[in-house]
Amino acid sequence: MQAYRTQIVLFDSREYKWAGNTSMWAKASGNSTTKEDVIEFVTSPNNPDALLNQPVVGGSSAILDHAYFWPHFTHIPAPSDADVMLFTTSKLSGHASSRFGWALIRDEKVAKRVNDYMMQNTMGASRDTQLRMLSIFKAILANLHGKEDIFAFGHDVMRAKWRKLSAVVSRSRRISLQNIPPQYCTYFDKIREPSPAYAWVKCEREEDSDCSDVLLKAKIITRSGVWNDASSRYTRISLIKSQDDFDLLLERITEFVDAELTADGSNSM
Repeated sequence: MQAYRTQIVLFDSREYKWAGNTSMWAKASGNSTTKEDVIEFVTSPNNPDALLNQPVVGGSSAILDHAYFWPHFTHIPAPSDADVMLFTTSKLSGHASSRFGWALIRDEKVAKRVNDYMMQNTMGASRDTQLRMLSIFKAILANLHGKEDIFAFGHDVMRAKWRKLSAVVSRSRRISLQNIPPQYCTYFDKIREPSPAYAWVKCEREEDSDCSDVLLKAKIITRSGVWNDASSRYTRISLIKSQDDFDLLLERITEFVDAELTADGSNSM
């Protein structure tokens, strides 16, 4: 959300302007359709709550941001078939520094305009980067559903993190996590457990109005929900950092919850 808004404000175009969160926009207008020229960015899965969002404004042109639409982060209910879809290697294989991404665009004229813009803006993607990513894609494709399947490995790692974090937070009445049920995935051809990239944390106590600050005092760095047009009572914890980082996070979350339970026990005596 923040990235889209910042970029649109930066370009300061005479052809378009930032109109805000589409869900809020639809509620404010009293209906979910529009005759205006609206381009709707749809994050699916959504960062940070992992929801597979769909366009909410009827009559809009939708761009689906599928940065996290991979089997190690979410269930894949069906092949995506939107008019414009964006992907990135950053969340596919972790090669964020390659700055390599791609778009699938149904309309050939729109695709040509995008290509022309990219050539004018950056002279296109680096050929070295393209060759590097091509070799990585070949390795990924060669191991699909095999012993070295990156999606199976990634799902196992992320699922383990989510299980451990959920187990600790479930003991708390001060903070809670988003609810993500197990769902069928066409890639794995089975019901898969959740393995989100982020934990979307809510502070439940009335006095904890700034959840990011509450956790920061426990030496837990998060990203406030205000960056996602949400209440400051919410904050985001990244689960896609190194295992060492996650282990330290789990240790500090455990200390936070233990301190809460100890305080509650003392107050009830």
